[in-house]
Amino acid sequence: MSGAASRVPNIVNYIKNCPGFESILKNIKIISAGNGACVAEYKVEQSATNIVGALHGGFTATLVDAVSGYALHSDEDKITPSVSVDMHMTYMKAAKLGEEIVIDAKTMKAGKNLAYLKVEIKNKETGDLLVQGLHTKFILSGKK
Repeated sequence: MSGAASRVPNIVNYIKNCPGFESILKNIKIISAGNGACVAEYKVEQSATNIVGALHGGFTATLVDAVSGYALHSDEDKITPSVSVDMHMTYMKAAKLGEEIVIDAKTMKAGKNLAYLKVEIKNKETGDLLVQGLHTKFILSGKK
């Protein structure tokens, strides 16, 4: 199994066993991960919708945060803890209950201290761009 392919079970196992906040992502499906990128899919469930039946913006931000983190950590050179510095979301179209979405995260640049990631969330059926997220992460070096 290649390094990139071996990352998918690791990410899936992490989500499945996460006792914290990320446990809300238990139903996302990791399609691929490696070389600084990660693609996931999710079918919008009732528990992730807002009052008008669309995918909740907070849940969407969590998808951007988490999947971009998986993308960063799929790169063998960046398997170190990181924390968010900045996130910017642009919401263009809503995903509705029952629709399937694709979350495509890419590491744009990763340096010694900061990583810059881009995420696009699209409707799986139509390909419409729903959300674009930009995420900056601080890479923890283990130093105090």
